Amino acid sequence: MSDQRRTRIEIAKEDMHFAAAHFTVLSATRRENLHGHNFFVTATLDGPIDHGGLCFDYNIVKSKLRELCDSLDEVVLLPTASPYLDIEEGPDYVTVAFGDERLPFLRRDVKLLPVRNVTVEELAHWFVTQLTSSADFAELRVDALELRVSSGPGQWARSAWRPR
Repeated sequence: MSDQRRTRIEIAKEDMHFAAAHFTVLSATRRENLHGHNFFVTATLDGPIDHGGLCFDYNIVKSKLRELCDSLDEVVLLPTASPYLDIEEGPDYVTVAFGDERLPFLRRDVKLLPVRNVTVEELAHWFVTQLTSSADFAELRVDALELRVSSGPGQWARSAWRPR
């Protein structure tokens, strides 16, 4: 009989957030106006407790999540996998074509993300993919991860991961 104890670690630090602008594409002909949110990120991880009473080094997860949040802070987020947007990158500008609209942005003000839409659903999945693909994360004894992204109080999306 195994005496392996297990635990669930929740990481919800006040500095795991970012402020970003976006517009949600609602259909081939409708989109929201450009606007911004203060997004928050939390992570819940499951795993075994080792003989020293520790599940894993939390600092690895916290550092990576902070790094990811920082990469999205104070920019316009644009979805490169959207079937409704045509994004053109120039030396100084990124221009988004949506129907008959053209929206130019300074390159330095834009973060291109490989998502279909800039929604909390897609952002939660993006965070999970970025976190779990890092070499440091692969070394952790984590059996499950649930990551949540909020665009405001009371509105969260969750994405889950389990190792194969």
